[in-house]
Amino acid sequence: MVQIYLYVHIIWSTRNREKILSKPVRVVLFAHLKKHAEEKGIHVLTINGVEDHVHLLLQLHPAQNLSQVMRILRSESTEWLNGTQLLKEEFSWSEETIAYSVSPGALQQVRDYLDRQEDYHLSKSFETEIEVFLKTDNKLENKS
Repeated sequence: MVQIYLYVHIIWSTRNREKILSKPVRVVLFAHLKKHAEEKGIHVLTINGVEDHVHLLLQLHPAQNLSQVMRILRSESTEWLNGTQLLKEEFSWSEETIAYSVSPGALQQVRDYLDRQEDYHLSKSFETEIEVFLKTDNKLENKS
């Protein structure tokens, strides 16, 4: 029996990193995203974020294409948010998306990190968070 595990940590932000996703909006949005993803065969392990960005931890099926999965989640959530009028202005996501593969042994660490997003961003900006990811990647690349 062949078992394939593809885990991906994905981060994307609101247009211009606008801080418009209040806690009540995020609660409803994340529940909707997770439900819609599951209906499309996309397995969301964890979802969280703050006012200006979202983190997802996904388990992809080997036949799923990450770009297509992201397009489905981003476009549907944009349409849904604009349809619900939870926000005063028209909503859209930034075009930028960051995705990292996650080893099965690091799943709990990533889940814990995503669960602590609000606390993490009390002292660190989205830009700082991304810089930390990029520095981590550079260190790994330099050791190879």
